[in-house]
Amino acid sequence: MPIVRSSMASERGSGDLNKGTKSRQVSGLATAYLVIYNVVLCAGWTAVGVMGVRHYLQTKSHIGIYDTVEIPLKVFQTGAILEVFHCAIGIVPSSVVLTAFQVFSRVMLLWPITHAIPQVQNEISVPLYIAAWTVTEVMRYAFYTLGLLNRLPYVLTWCRYTLFIVLYPLGVTGELLTIYAALPHVKESGLFSVTLPNDLNISFDYYSFLIVLMLLYIPIFPRLYSHMIRQRKKVIGGVSSKKID
Repeated sequence: MPIVRSSMASERGSGDLNKGTKSRQVSGLATAYLVIYNVVLCAGWTAVGVMGVRHYLQTKSHIGIYDTVEIPLKVFQTGAILEVFHCAIGIVPSSVVLTAFQVFSRVMLLWPITHAIPQVQNEISVPLYIAAWTVTEVMRYAFYTLGLLNRLPYVLTWCRYTLFIVLYPLGVTGELLTIYAALPHVKESGLFSVTLPNDLNISFDYYSFLIVLMLLYIPIFPRLYSHMIRQRKKVIGGVSSKKID
């Protein structure tokens, strides 16, 4: 399930140019663009982290963290939609479908859940998933930037393929608790639901949709976590320290 996938050390590409035919087809201009893109996103997520930590240190509370980081969080997370186009036009060799799932799942949690339901914004679960996303993305964009510049230090590779062991469960916990906290408000307000009769003769129950969304974590979470464990063994476990992703 895409939201689950998004919390971990994501494998979607923003500059993971593989060696071989695909990388030879990428122009120097495209590489320069990807470097700029990754630097901007890394800086943006770093700003989210700094603002969130500063708010917590000043108030000693998680209350208000979402309000503090709301604008940069929305800008830089929504800006990741560009990664779908990167894959679609071939400057990054990742799967278009997989990347779209990963990006739009986060966008969904951010906009039609957290943004649309103000009552959940001060739940502890929201800064929990924001923290997991932030650390993951700062590492990921730094990883891609330095990889494109052929300046990738081993410590960053190690962090990217190790910290997910903690970040993944933390992020998933935050996401699930946020959706759960939204359920009573959705049920009471009928948010985004469409009832019959209507001119289109269709119905949609957003409350039920969110429950199904939560249930999808059960089969998908173990598979994705196992995938990252295998990736870690391959990248830093002695099989190969050069071929990543």
